[in-house]
Amino acid sequence: MFLVFISTICISLSSAQDQEVVIGIDKLSDEVYMLTGQGGNIGVYIGQKNVFMIDDQFDRLSEKIKKAIESLTDKPIAFLFNTHMHGDHTGGNANFNNDLTTLVAHDNVRKRVMANQQKELDDKKITKEYYNKMLPEVTFSEDITFHDGEETIMAFHVHNAHTDGDAMVYFVNNDVIHLGDTYFAGRYPYIDLNSGGSLQGFIDAHKKVLMVIGEETKIIPGHGGPSTKKELEIYVAMLEDVKTGILAAIEAGKSLEEVKTDTSISAAYDNTHGNGFIKPEVMRETFYKSLKGE
Repeated sequence: MFLVFISTICISLSSAQDQEVVIGIDKLSDEVYMLTGQGGNIGVYIGQKNVFMIDDQFDRLSEKIKKAIESLTDKPIAFLFNTHMHGDHTGGNANFNNDLTTLVAHDNVRKRVMANQQKELDDKKITKEYYNKMLPEVTFSEDITFHDGEETIMAFHVHNAHTDGDAMVYFVNNDVIHLGDTYFAGRYPYIDLNSGGSLQGFIDAHKKVLMVIGEETKIIPGHGGPSTKKELEIYVAMLEDVKTGILAAIEAGKSLEEVKTDTSISAAYDNTHGNGFIKPEVMRETFYKSLKGE
């Protein structure tokens, strides 16, 4: 059992929305896997007696995700860790929360999930039981460490990055780290300014990771394929370069609309990073607002 101290296989299953969802499984080490489907990437650590799971995508995918995990092990899930509050990472909380599984997250994740679910409860879209099961049961402010045999699982908060409640999870012996949505591999990031996110916090989070991991560390991003330290270094350089361009535009007195439509600012990266959920114009708008404090 875990001790807690505060401080490619593809399974094809039909979705509830009449479209096929593929739960992909990437083995990153002897004990750590990355699952993909719809929403944020899931991390799965198979320990001595139990499973440590990171994020759970959407409510409607829970049974498919459970079957994917069961294809790897019959051990129960002891902990489900939410990297932040967004529904594509916490939507399945209630379906996984049971007598064997404890939900863990940063303090601000519980607060924001609570606020979001309260609206659903008030609108009678969910029951009180469902509401309670959606909420993380163990929370922390800065870091939390789990111990399972020889493995040490370190989770640490990064301030005002993607949101105000982001946490990264590092499986030390397996040398695998899950960065949640503080890293969108191969695509422009989504920085949720309305939920406490900021461009500088996002960049600082990456720099903190680069100080912790080694050259061979495998990275699970919030979205995108498995990544490496080198790729993260290149990503940080891209963010810094675009940030410099937008700061120059701000200093030159350019308006938000001018920056949004100025393709030259991010032209060097739009073809490689601008094809995901966040398009170049949206990225430039977010960076501008964050740097201006709007």
